[in-house]
Amino acid sequence: MAEERAMWYVIHTYSGYEAMVKDSLEKLIENNNLQEKILEIQIPTQETLEEKASGKKKVVERKKFPCYVFLKMVYSNDVWYLVTNTRGVTSFVGTAGRPLPLSSEEVARMGLDKVAVDVDFVVGDDVQVVSGPLESFSGKIISLNDNTQKAMVNVVMFGRATNVELDYVQIKKIKVVTEEEQA
Repeated sequence: MAEERAMWYVIHTYSGYEAMVKDSLEKLIENNNLQEKILEIQIPTQETLEEKASGKKKVVERKKFPCYVFLKMVYSNDVWYLVTNTRGVTSFVGTAGRPLPLSSEEVARMGLDKVAVDVDFVVGDDVQVVSGPLESFSGKIISLNDNTQKAMVNVVMFGRATNVELDYVQIKKIKVVTEEEQA
């Protein structure tokens, strides 16, 4: 029931406090039994490929929206009070500090609600990365997590094998043609 009424809201935090705010809110939820009011907390991140001064390239995880934390919650004045009085939180995003829920289009564009993806690959399959900073790289799946919709893929980057965690939607299976099929 709460899931149906819950909407995504955005809170503004001090710079660099996003993870601390998320941890504090998770403790607040547990201590005040708010699991029915605050359903999910997210700090959207993305992987980027950075080149260091030494010339080495490295995959780094960066926040998509620095200073913002996203909450899926059922709004009430009590929850507003508890959230805004959490250390590191400056305010909700909205008019006069009152929360303004995100539209369904905004939620979809930001990728906040995860949609389950049916996959046709298994551990050991060769896959191609189709989006993100590692686009066009290929690798071999070493583990799958259906709950988080993430795959651990061993990718060869710059002559080195590296394990990277990718969303299911970022990879596709590569069809390997055997000698028998070629004949």
